Amino acid sequence: MSSSFRSILAITASALLAIAATGCAPQGTDPDSESLVGADETVETNDDAITGSIAAGTQLVSTTNVNLRSGPSTSKSILHVVPEGSAVTVESSTPSNGFYKVKHNGTVGWSYGQYYKIKDTSPSTPSTPSGSGPRADAISRAKSSVGFSYYWGHGRFLDTGPTASNKGSCSGSCPSCTHSGSYGGDCSGLAAKVWQVPSTNTSLSDDEHPYSTVDFNKDNSKWSTVSRANVQQADAMVYNSNGAGHIFIYDKGDGWGSMYAYECKGCAAGCVAGYRTAGSAYHAIRNAGW
Repeated sequence: MSSSFRSILAITASALLAIAATGCAPQGTDPDSESLVGADETVETNDDAITGSIAAGTQLVSTTNVNLRSGPSTSKSILHVVPEGSAVTVESSTPSNGFYKVKHNGTVGWSYGQYYKIKDTSPSTPSTPSGSGPRADAISRAKSSVGFSYYWGHGRFLDTGPTASNKGSCSGSCPSCTHSGSYGGDCSGLAAKVWQVPSTNTSLSDDEHPYSTVDFNKDNSKWSTVSRANVQQADAMVYNSNGAGHIFIYDKGDGWGSMYAYECKGCAAGCVAGYRTAGSAYHAIRNAGW
């Protein structure tokens, strides 16, 4: 075997080991993630529904699950589903065909105005969080990640959430991507933070990446497989195949259909929340402490 051929084999092996070590699939290889289930567009509109021109920058609140589309028409593709009660920001003051150009979780698209109302910005007494216990706490940690950048091989967030100055940015195609900033994470970095595994991984602001999807894909003393039909809030969905994989945190919905999830999705998308589906390659896992 020539020395040059041995060098090529060594480089290839190193690249495969790097992918297996971090374990989040390169962007775009998440199986069936494109199989988005759209929201019902036959529900009744609300009395406070918006109409006419609205100043750019105005915040709206969805009154039901609403499709965010690539253009101002029901014939346009669905980018994702804006969950009921979510805030969006108006990007353009002039509607088209009753659709408004809005931004939700970093994604800009078009949504039908009849399913939104203007957000009430008057001061109010903070509400008591619904639910308590480790699952509710885990979802609170997951929510804190939304808006941070995708950071391959890392896991570091803030419980106060991101700002324009600290959310970071990712460019390129991971694992050969470039990141700026000190915060963000990849899919398995987020999952470990949300689940606080191992037991020392309790601080969101410490940069820890103890496991990859190679680890999460196998049952051990810290987590185990559960039926997707019985998945519960703060469980996770994971797959790994030959070192490439993905994991996301389940919040609610149909474990075999449309479900609301938190995930660090990829370099372009960053860390997001929204409705998605998961192909048969995924299985559900549960924190052993729950």
